[in-house]
Amino acid sequence: MTVRQDLFNTISKVFQRHGGVTIDTPVFEMRDILSGKYGEDSKLIYDLADQGGEACSLRYDLTVPFARYLAMQGKKDAQQMKRYQIAKVYRRDQPIMTKGRLREFYQCDFDIAGAYDSMIPDAEILKILSDTMDAVNIPFHIKLNHRQILDGIFETCGVPSQQIRSISAAVDKLDKLPWQDVKKEMVEEKGLNEDVANRIGEYVQTVKDTSNLLDFLQNDDRLMSHSGASKGLADVKLLLEFLEIFNVRDRVKLDLSLARGLDYYTGIIYEAITDKSEGVGSIAAGGRYDNLVGMFSGTNKAGKPKTIPCVGVSIGVERVFSILMSRQNVNDIKSNATQVYVISVGDGLLKERMKLVQELWEAGINASFSFKNKPKLEKQWLACEKDQIPFAVIIGKEEIENGKIRIKDMRSKNSGQGGGFVLDRKDMIRELKKKVENKPFN
Repeated sequence: MTVRQDLFNTISKVFQRHGGVTIDTPVFEMRDILSGKYGEDSKLIYDLADQGGEACSLRYDLTVPFARYLAMQGKKDAQQMKRYQIAKVYRRDQPIMTKGRLREFYQCDFDIAGAYDSMIPDAEILKILSDTMDAVNIPFHIKLNHRQILDGIFETCGVPSQQIRSISAAVDKLDKLPWQDVKKEMVEEKGLNEDVANRIGEYVQTVKDTSNLLDFLQNDDRLMSHSGASKGLADVKLLLEFLEIFNVRDRVKLDLSLARGLDYYTGIIYEAITDKSEGVGSIAAGGRYDNLVGMFSGTNKAGKPKTIPCVGVSIGVERVFSILMSRQNVNDIKSNATQVYVISVGDGLLKERMKLVQELWEAGINASFSFKNKPKLEKQWLACEKDQIPFAVIIGKEEIENGKIRIKDMRSKNSGQGGGFVLDRKDMIRELKKKVENKPFN
């Protein structure tokens, strides 16, 4: 939990740096709110038993509840925001602990809602993703695609409109399965014509660097005659220009096999992938979802849904956590925030120790002491060592009689009995505050 809380704090600082404000949403939503938003993964939603006529489900992610939240705000200025949320979500999945795949887990989301000029919010979202991974020191690269390019490929290859989402879900498995298995699913399980599947394969198996892949798509007259694909390509080019300014461009690679199976994406989609040595694959993902809020907000005077453009990213914090824990020696983790331990030499001096610790607490210093009337000195030293407490305040009869105390830095090599420096009792708080603030502990 110490490592996890440090991780949450680190991510929150990045989110706050980019102007994010935090909100919270309920753990459960009305079932109709969640249904039909996640494609084939909808089977992983935890549906609750009927409770007096209300059909509810546990939230599958933080994006759909956020869209519902935005729709409820009503006023436009309240629907234009940079929001972040760190909270648990639930999926009826098969857990794989070593890969951070769980049934109950945290997500860390950052979203930008509101109508802005093209690709500006998208660029900042990818910058936030990059800053977050840098802050936790995890090597990564970003796979990028555009839902309109992908849909344009499917349509020009001959995929019937009603099958586009299911075929997209199949293509999304290319990071885990070879093309032949994906093609088999499309043809044998989903009834797609084999020639159409082969044409799709020519695109999604094309591996080039981003510049050459952009040229490849630009020179495809048939694909560029598709208005959606043409717009998607223009979006990607503009986004890459902005990412160059944000120093993120070299981390992004256009990948036509990236599909993102969720139904609500409408534009840019992306995933952050770790180095193979980390063993967990994708650690963050997101995209643009301009129509999701409109599913909950009713219609305008023209009878059209009240849409609010949105773009966001979700950090796979459990996978990040599994990487960080694999790097940790558990014995090196300081599990409490105690800064000072009050030690008595000779007689137990219980009440004197209690008075000292009370002074420290009132001064805002995290302090502790032994709950024994007459603790053994050796056990007090061991308590400091065990809990990695950086400073000890030491008292004995002589110090009490002379109005003195002894302060010792327990992190020094000679942190055993004795040592430290003596000062007046009245100067204790000032000296300890100086040490605690100037010498942060981990």
